[in-house]
Amino acid sequence: MKASTASQDISSIVLKETRAPGVMMLTLNRPDQYNPLSEEMLSSLQAEIDEVSADNDIKVLIIAASGKAFCAGHDLKEMRAAPDQLYYEDLFSRCSQMMLTLARMPQIVVAKVQGMATAAGCQLVANADLAVTVDTARFAVSGINLGLFCSTPSVPLSRGVSRKRAFEMLTTGDFIDAHTAHEYGLVNHVVPADRLDGTVDALAKNIASKPADALRAGKALFYRQLNMPLAEAYQAAGQVMADNMLFPDTQEGIDAFIEKRDPNWT
Repeated sequence: MKASTASQDISSIVLKETRAPGVMMLTLNRPDQYNPLSEEMLSSLQAEIDEVSADNDIKVLIIAASGKAFCAGHDLKEMRAAPDQLYYEDLFSRCSQMMLTLARMPQIVVAKVQGMATAAGCQLVANADLAVTVDTARFAVSGINLGLFCSTPSVPLSRGVSRKRAFEMLTTGDFIDAHTAHEYGLVNHVVPADRLDGTVDALAKNIASKPADALRAGKALFYRQLNMPLAEAYQAAGQVMADNMLFPDTQEGIDAFIEKRDPNWT
């Protein structure tokens, strides 16, 4: 397989590219508009994510963006053009469903942040399993500056950073820089722009080299146990590990370690 293969015309609203075996990248591609989560973008993203989720050969999904901004959140002009309660409820429901799909899909989701991420764009970063950003990027949940509290972005933000830091971001709407985002735990790595591709690709390839069944079981358990009481979490984790021990690739990996050789994973 080629290291990188694109499968769509560059005019597509979401670009799809195989970066390496087991690694798919979806790129938000409305750079002139700062890649807003418009109705069209949400529909396209949901369709592509659903397709990736069902593909057992894909272990890692990278969410990237073109242009100067990662994502500026919802399309405010589109939202103001339809001032209707039912429309807004449907729009936010669709966005929440897309975020839930990313959280629940078996693939590990990595946000590749090349620029500003605000409101629902910051939500997309917080919602990812992992995130790598350039050192010039800035992050905010700035809806409050317009009189709109970023309620849906607060869900992953409050689960990914401390409550007081999340709440300060939500109530001030102020931007934080990339290094502060790293300090807060919003992102995993901060790199210069010329190292973004290499860092994300290396991280994705590292994860994709691991057995798919173990990654799927581990991701599902990791998020499920977060809201469990301690004893219940340990019980659930122990059950998953016991099941994991019986996976053929796990047995092969342990045998390879004991025998001091590389594992021959399927």
